[in-house]
Amino acid sequence: MNVIIPMAGRGSRLRPHTLTVPKPLVPVGGKPIVHRLVDDIAAVCAEKIEKIAFVVGDFGAEVEKELLEVAASLGAVGSIHYQKQPLGTGHAVLCAAEMLEGPVVVAFADTLFKADFKISKEDEGILWVKQIEDPSAFGVIKMNDKGEIIDFVEKPKEFVSDLAMIGIYYFKDGARLHRELQYLIDNAVIKSGEYQLPDALRRMTESGYVFKPGEVSEWLDCGNKEVTVYTNQRVLEYDLAKGIEMVHPSAKIVNSTIIQPCYIGEDTVIENSVVGPHVSIGKGTHVVSSVIKNTNIQLDSHIENVVISNSMIGSKVVYKSSVQDLSIGDFSTLNA
Repeated sequence: MNVIIPMAGRGSRLRPHTLTVPKPLVPVGGKPIVHRLVDDIAAVCAEKIEKIAFVVGDFGAEVEKELLEVAASLGAVGSIHYQKQPLGTGHAVLCAAEMLEGPVVVAFADTLFKADFKISKEDEGILWVKQIEDPSAFGVIKMNDKGEIIDFVEKPKEFVSDLAMIGIYYFKDGARLHRELQYLIDNAVIKSGEYQLPDALRRMTESGYVFKPGEVSEWLDCGNKEVTVYTNQRVLEYDLAKGIEMVHPSAKIVNSTIIQPCYIGEDTVIENSVVGPHVSIGKGTHVVSSVIKNTNIQLDSHIENVVISNSMIGSKVVYKSSVQDLSIGDFSTLNA
């Protein structure tokens, strides 16, 4: 099984947290979003994930190294591919053309999910979908009486379906997808300057390729600060339920209370504070005389004498103040 993860976008809705690191590497519950995404995919795959292709922009050597380490930590071989121009979802997948062979999962790296279904060798194709109340803002699927997907409708003005596509797709025949994507390029099947993956999917269904819906029980977005804080909350709850050790042995907890679920990273120091529930604190961060809940704090920051909730704080931040709702980027210093 190969996995292709297009992630060349700028992540502008999650700024300032994506100014120094691409969105898929922002940690939630102490683990990068993209790492958790591949974990979620592996949970529904019968086959082992052999290769993971990351389609990136100009992120630099350090980010590329970290992505390859993510793949290696999952027992897969990672590779880096470049999308130099924002030419759409179909073009992004085709940038990793050499990975389009055999069974392939394509997963756009801004969403996590929980699902009970499993991919079987009999499935030609699966589209991950979530039932939603208002489908008018999403791309939805249209099915026949057999439960097979026959069309894809972007932001329908009239009701077509309440099953929204969440941006994850399985193809038993990756080479077939390659041919259809190349057809879009060769024949200039383009909308608003972009080659769109659903146009290739439509050509496949029209020729008899069978896609089925894979309905997820939970769809966790990481598009902006508010939903990423909520996603951090939910993954902490899942990790606690799994019995995962969430406080690193090297963490120093001095005269403080930790209200689970919380992730407390390596070499953290927490003094005279109340932390939790639903707090993630990254490696090397120091928290002093503070009350923190429902917050995601990244690496090597210093937080002192504050009361905060529903917040995101980046890496190498120095913050001494008292507010309730924050989104502070990397390398910031606040004294108020």
